[in-house]
Amino acid sequence: MKSNQLIVINSGSSSIKFAAYTFSNTLDRTLNGYVENISTNPVSKIYAANGDLIKQNTFSREMGYEQFYEMLVSAFESNQFNYSVSGVGHRVVHGGEKYTSPVIVTDMILDDLKQFIPFAPLHQPFNIKAIECIRKSYPNLPQAACFDTSFHRSHPVIADLFGLPRKLIDAGIKRYGFHGLSYEYIMHKVNELYPENANSRIIVAHLGNGSSMCAIKDGVSVDTTMGFTALDGLMMGTRCGSLDPGVVIYLMEYQHMSAKDIEKMLYSQSGLLGVSGITHNMKQLLENQSDAARQAVELYVYRIRREMGALTSVLGGLDMLIFTGGIGENSWQIRERVCVDNDWLGLKIDKNKNSKNQSDITGDGSKVGVHVIPANEEWVIANHTYHLISGEN
Repeated sequence: MKSNQLIVINSGSSSIKFAAYTFSNTLDRTLNGYVENISTNPVSKIYAANGDLIKQNTFSREMGYEQFYEMLVSAFESNQFNYSVSGVGHRVVHGGEKYTSPVIVTDMILDDLKQFIPFAPLHQPFNIKAIECIRKSYPNLPQAACFDTSFHRSHPVIADLFGLPRKLIDAGIKRYGFHGLSYEYIMHKVNELYPENANSRIIVAHLGNGSSMCAIKDGVSVDTTMGFTALDGLMMGTRCGSLDPGVVIYLMEYQHMSAKDIEKMLYSQSGLLGVSGITHNMKQLLENQSDAARQAVELYVYRIRREMGALTSVLGGLDMLIFTGGIGENSWQIRERVCVDNDWLGLKIDKNKNSKNQSDITGDGSKVGVHVIPANEEWVIANHTYHLISGEN
């Protein structure tokens, strides 16, 4: 007998991440995997719930994006997995002002989402393409769109405005914020693990190849470091973070760079990679003894500490600091550098617990709880998709 499953998809320009969950309120993850290097040297890997690799395939570079989605759903329904796919949930980067919660995709909604492509040109087209590909092959399969921007729609209006002419603000040029699915999961875990802190003043640091921070008060986002695009705020693996707009004008006028060249540089050639000239991999940079590597790490930490001060000011104080994301969860060195010498905040960490990657790294006498919670955006998408399709509240 086939088991009912939900498929969660996080699509990119050259990769597709996926996971399967039981279609029930327990939402047990049954497998996960990815397809990467699409258009160059495609390879797929599928892992069991226990982490064991159960299938690996390579494909021709000629295999199209659409074919991978058709293959993905059909593979789940084949004899090997014997699943009955009840629905698909997608991470969609941009929901604009209109979409403040997940939705089942319709033709009208899909048209709306295409209007947000200029706001997220490197992500939104591929999120939409994934939905369209699956709809073409499985037109009756319910698909849910879960938005990375939705969690931040609780911001005070003033927090999202730029000092630009009103006509541009009215045209949608404002701060939206991203990584919302990650922050939503963290708050789910705070309610579960630390319910006494659920309505506290919390900063969550989502640190990875893409990095941002979020100020949360009374359980909702009040500010975040990313703005109009996912370039803003913290320096990241290959993204520049906050940048004087005059730099872009200079590059266009005096370096004669095109908009596309600047876009490529700011998204793919900057950040840790650009400053170090070596790599965007934090582990490798921490091990590298060169001045350039050291400076890249120091700048990364400096920007986090500066933004932490700004977000604390917005919150009117700080009760809890949470690290998540690939670097936030795994790099004790970065956590320590972010937290030391913060006596003005009353923030202290236990260096021994931190070096052992424990979940509670709060130091003796600290007025701020410091914790590490692994990210799990896939579960949030699965949870929303299940409730939308099943009709359960």
